[in-house]
Amino acid sequence: MQTAQWKTFVTQFALLSVRQRRAGMALLRGIAPQEAAVVALLENVARQRLHCPACHSAHLHRHGHAHGLQRYRCVPCGRTFNALTGTPLAHLRHKAMWLDYADCLLDSCSVRKAASQLGVHRNTTFRWRHRFLSLATTDRPHCLHGIAEADELYVLASQKGARHLTRPARRRGGHARLRGICGEHECVLVARDRTGQTLAFVTGRGQLTKAQLHRCLRPVMDQDVLLVTHGHAAYPPFAREAGISHQAVTVRAGIRVRGAVHVQHVNAYHSRLRGWLQRFHGVASHYLPNYLGWRWILDARRIRSPEALLKATLGEFPHLTVT
Repeated sequence: MQTAQWKTFVTQFALLSVRQRRAGMALLRGIAPQEAAVVALLENVARQRLHCPACHSAHLHRHGHAHGLQRYRCVPCGRTFNALTGTPLAHLRHKAMWLDYADCLLDSCSVRKAASQLGVHRNTTFRWRHRFLSLATTDRPHCLHGIAEADELYVLASQKGARHLTRPARRRGGHARLRGICGEHECVLVARDRTGQTLAFVTGRGQLTKAQLHRCLRPVMDQDVLLVTHGHAAYPPFAREAGISHQAVTVRAGIRVRGAVHVQHVNAYHSRLRGWLQRFHGVASHYLPNYLGWRWILDARRIRSPEALLKATLGEFPHLTVT
């Protein structure tokens, strides 16, 4: 390129937006534009709470670049780190695809479908799924207010992906060896207030107990809350000991609604959750809490863009609003 053309080219940089300038600088450093957008987002999130992950000192300085990310060196301890050190995304590759994969999570894509769309191995998308969800699923309501409904659903315990099974293998979509609710079922307790705030807990195997209610519900219930449940025997003693109001609806007797006393909101959430889980053809019990948090992200619609999900993966959540 001749000198006059170069000068003309350089003067045009002043007309570019900030995002376009970053993309241009990334191209000059040999980074793809897609990766440049991810790197810019990661650096922006890290810059807000930049400190050494080893000694937590904020006394540091820049220490070159590696894998497209700015590296830093801690002055007191001498450790080097970048924006991903100590986060669930540390040591993962293919940063240029992370926003596209976050979009796959928001679309509830299966492991194989996401791998096909991105052109990577299915083991990669499986690893990314639970890395992306490990922190994002911790963004939950802290307390339920007003009228709160609680009900439990049971899913068949699964050792999907385990190298060593503790029982004989089942066919896909199998069933428990015993009738009714038994130790082969995982109990999922869902509590939801009338503003839509929802909390889901994996309480353990078998029937729900009073001790499990104390462990899961008591810390998240406002003292003035009205707890509405069905006729399970564990709820009345729990409510008395917790000092909260409680009313039950007897579905077996044909009483489903008494004014504002019903559990239809939480039952509707159960229906959506069951239908959504079916697309994965069985969820390993080990990862069930991640799927419950993933469903809350989608149902609450707090995270609506790949950029917001990538920020949540690093621990930066949007402000909690009721929709």
